[in-house]
Amino acid sequence: MLKKLDKSIKKGNSHISILYPGRALSSHDTGYYSFGRIDQAQIQAGAVIKMHPHVNDDILSYFRSGAIRHTDSENNSELITPSHLMLMKAGKLFYHEEAVEQDMEGLQIFIRPGEKDATPEVIFEKLDGVHSIDQWRLIASPDKEKTKLQLSSQTWIYDMQATKGKVFSLPEEVKSGFGYLLYVFQGKVQVNGAIELDKGESVFVQDENIQFTTDDYAEMVLFVTDTSAPYYDGGMYSGNQR
Repeated sequence: MLKKLDKSIKKGNSHISILYPGRALSSHDTGYYSFGRIDQAQIQAGAVIKMHPHVNDDILSYFRSGAIRHTDSENNSELITPSHLMLMKAGKLFYHEEAVEQDMEGLQIFIRPGEKDATPEVIFEKLDGVHSIDQWRLIASPDKEKTKLQLSSQTWIYDMQATKGKVFSLPEEVKSGFGYLLYVFQGKVQVNGAIELDKGESVFVQDENIQFTTDDYAEMVLFVTDTSAPYYDGGMYSGNQR
């Protein structure tokens, strides 16, 4: 199964576009299993999102340009950049503030936690480089042996910057019972020679292997979920909004 999720199902404004993948994939849930919500944001320096709560969300701050100062109720204060990522596991209750120090563009990724009301935790990771060129990089997973950014549900997140003239596939053979969402952050991608994806668009994949190319370059994020695994769908932002 292949299904394109285009920009028409997104919500938001000129600064942020919000994708609830379930709006295209489900009649009863705005998310899809552990995939809750994906925000693509462009915010200018000087903006401050004042201290606000999160409850039962796993939130990956994946910024590709700029810098944001993060401050939270766990006494963390860190600068988040394209090479310094952050995973907030809000659990029962968590507060944070974001102050944009340099014009930024990036993703705020809301993944549903494996269980309700876990102890809040914040994890930071310094990447070796901003981009992984022509090779999938696993940046977050449920396995602490594989990634420092450890998600609490059975969800995996990869990224890659693809260049023209090559044919790419998913980082693994598609597994039965797993769902895959290929999201184009920048550039354009052609999937199986038939589906065109522009910036901010994505394709859902299930029980089918794919190949894709780009005529120039593309930055992509891949989300993988085990649809048989438990998750909590009542999070403040990741939860079902229907």
